[in-house]
Amino acid sequence: MELRHIRYFLAVAEELNFTRAAARVGIGQPPLSQQIKMLEREIGAALFRRVPHGAELTPAGRAFLAEVQSILVQADRAKIAAQRAARGETGRLRVGFTGTAGFNPIVPATIRAFSQGFPDVALVLEEAYTLRLMERLGEGDLDAAFMRPERDVPAWLRLHWLKQEPMVGALPAGHRQAAHEEIPLSALAADRFVMFPRAAGPAYYDWIIAACRASGFEPPRGQEAPHISQILNLVAAGIGVALVPASMARVKVDGVAYVGIEGAPPIVNLAIGSRRDERSTVVRNFTALVRAQNDELRY
Repeated sequence: MELRHIRYFLAVAEELNFTRAAARVGIGQPPLSQQIKMLEREIGAALFRRVPHGAELTPAGRAFLAEVQSILVQADRAKIAAQRAARGETGRLRVGFTGTAGFNPIVPATIRAFSQGFPDVALVLEEAYTLRLMERLGEGDLDAAFMRPERDVPAWLRLHWLKQEPMVGALPAGHRQAAHEEIPLSALAADRFVMFPRAAGPAYYDWIIAACRASGFEPPRGQEAPHISQILNLVAAGIGVALVPASMARVKVDGVAYVGIEGAPPIVNLAIGSRRDERSTVVRNFTALVRAQNDELRY
């Protein structure tokens, strides 16, 4: 039994006239009659009885009508559901981000735009450091991730590099340089640096070391902390200073002052990563939004 046979049957059952039903479904009256006869042969019972001004349902026809009225509605719903899934309008998206990336304006802007544009996609967010995010992507536990990777990445990983972000100094509020709007990085040469463990984010760690060396000093290493919130708390406690992405200055922490770096400040890179063999339209929609937000971003 084909859906078109049910459509033809319902047209005749509602019009109770073969000629009007044929016009409604867009075929000739003889072909429509032939299709109804084929359906009746398959069922093994007459569904309509001819009357002088049209047709009427037989008892078998009335019983058949009661069962098939919802079939076309369900078929149309299934069609729409499939089309929406193909367009990436339904489903689930698992997105990872590093602690510092979460404060970059591109991340909340993309999450907000995606949630508004695709409200029926379940969005799952996960915070982790870059190496862990790469592991989760490779294992298929994440679909996309905002990360700060090195340039040399696994062949399976597709990266779209986003705008570079300048770094600023995070200093204890009572620091001798805290009142300045900008300072040379070398002004922190005598301070201990609070940093992420290199194992958690080697690229981020190496950018800071390279920036200090380019300014003529080897940064004295102090306390390490695996999360940006812990780093800022240690800075507030006077344990040391830190270099953080400029977007972190939005995070107001009592006891922490943010100062710019004179000249060409050190920068950090951010990328959106996904698997090269990814075929999900949901993921493609999300990464397209990331690129659009990146084009609009201004530091």
